[in-house]
Formats: sequence, structure tokens, C-alpha cells
Amino acid sequence: MGSVPIIDLEPWYSGEPEGMAAVAAQVDEALQRVGFFLVTGHGVTRGCRAGVRIAARSFFELPDEVKEQYAVTVGGRGWLPPGVEANGFAEGTVTPPDLKESYSIGADRTTDQTGDPETDDFWFADNVWPSEIPWLEPVVGRYLEQMQELAQELLKIAAVALGAEPDLFTRQTERATHTLNINRYPSMDEAGEPEPGQFRIGPHTDFGTFTVLDRQPGKGGLQVWSPDGEWEDAPFHPDAFTINTGDLLARWSGDRWISNRHRVLPPQAEAPDEDLVSLVYFHEADHDAEIVALQPPLGRENDHEPVTSSVFLKKLLDAITVG
Repeated sequence: MGSVPIIDLEPWYSGEPEGMAAVAAQVDEALQRVGFFLVTGHGVTRGCRAGVRIAARSFFELPDEVKEQYAVTVGGRGWLPPGVEANGFAEGTVTPPDLKESYSIGADRTTDQTGDPETDDFWFADNVWPSEIPWLEPVVGRYLEQMQELAQELLKIAAVALGAEPDLFTRQTERATHTLNINRYPSMDEAGEPEPGQFRIGPHTDFGTFTVLDRQPGKGGLQVWSPDGEWEDAPFHPDAFTINTGDLLARWSGDRWISNRHRVLPPQAEAPDEDLVSLVYFHEADHDAEIVALQPPLGRENDHEPVTSSVFLKKLLDAITVG
């Protein structure tokens, strides 16, 4: 048995107090021990997830010269070509660029714009939708709505786990910035043999509150840094999302919860044609939220200064940008 548990959310959604308390306790234990867990019983259908993956693959199959017109860098909206991102940089690990391409969608709700061009151009920019794949926008839109709802529910569970009011976190995440990265990890046949120290995604922690990951199993898959101080394969369940804490929530919890290292292995020689697509939803907080670290008895002893969510996150995003 690995260190990452699978937690069924159905008792939480039932509204029965004992079941809700049990789910909250399991989440708290997982976040303290390893910072990762899988959830079933979340209500998001396989069909919804598959629809996004199919539409995204249609885009990724376009010629590079077509995709190039949608090219952006880290933090932008559109196509992130191979070579623009190295997640290991965020923890100070010098690695070659990650072996992936991505399509990135973020918060663009005009009602959340601040009127400050610098803020709005980065955090609330218009999303870019490829005209060649017109069905991508509607399937992603439906998926994003469900991801926001699930992430907000997870934050309520986390608050209840602390014995706090359910809106302890969500009162500062109602207008949360967020990003959906649709990552494609090409096969070794296409990408070639990895360079020394190169990964599909290098070792890193995530940056926001909760990450909600829908992934495909593979030889070159997700690994998590275990409590025993070694890499272990994350478990896979076809109906489950993989959930982990980000740096912002770990800080917010007063270091009660772990924002844990993880990585995606490079393509493996024994599976040279393996080609995977992951849907990675990063939930954050209101861009101007002041995040004050919890102190005992809810958090641990810490000397974290308050931070503004968007300032904290932008610094980390800049760290993983290649070039």
C-alpha cells in the first residue's frame, strides 16, 4: 500500500453529520501526512472528462505551424509549446525543459476585472479558442464549472476538518483565479529519448490552494514524494481525481498541511508509443486576497508574514518560465 489514500466523497455530499466528519478527518490526515489523496464520489462523469480530452487531442494533432498562432508562454492563455516550461526550476532544481505541450485556459470573467490593466491583462485576460476546434470551448467551459465547484467543496471540507466555519477559506475564494492546463505528454517515438534529468514534468510543488488532476495511467506517470523520503507511484482509479495541496494553502494552514513534491516521469523505453493527456485544474484564491497563516491550535507555530495571493503566485510562475 502506498501513502496516498482514496477517499469517497459520497458521505460528505449525503449531509449526514457522522459521514461528513469522517470524510473531513480523512482529508485532514492525508494533507498532514502526504499532501495528496484521490477522491471518488465527486459527481463529475467520465463522459465530461473524456470530452475535454478528445477535443484537446484534436488540437494537439494540428500541424505545429497552425498551433504556433496560439503560442504563449507560462501564465498566458493558449498553446504552450514544448520547451517553454521547466517546473523543477521552482524548487531550484536545474533540469532540461519539461517534455510536454499544453493548452492553458484561465479566469477571464469580466465581472472580476479590476480596472487596472496590468492586473487584468495577466489574471483576467481573454481566453483564446482555436477556430479549428470550435467544440473545445463549450466542453472546457462545462468542465471548468465543475472543477470550480469541486475545488470550493474541498476547501469547505478542509475548513470543517479544522473544526472551523465551513467558509474559513471560501470567503476569500469566491472569485478565485484559476488555470486549467491540458497537458499532452508525447511518446518517446515522437519526442526522442529524454535528456539526462529530463521529465514530462520535473520535481516541483504546486502553487495555489487545491489542484484537481484527471490523468491517464502510464509507465511514465505521476510520482509523489513519500513520507519515507522516496519517490513512489501515485495510485490510479479510473473514476477518481487526484487532489493535492498547493503552496498557498499550505502556508494558509500555518504549515499544518503539506504542499508536497511530485513529478511526471519521462516516457519509458518499455512503452515508447505511450502518449498521455492530463487535465490539471489549479484553484487559487481571490487575486487580492490577503492570506494570513493560521496559528495554533489550528495551524502550527510559524512566522509567515501575510501575503497577497496574486503577488505570491506570480513570483512562483515566473520561476518556472524558461528563457
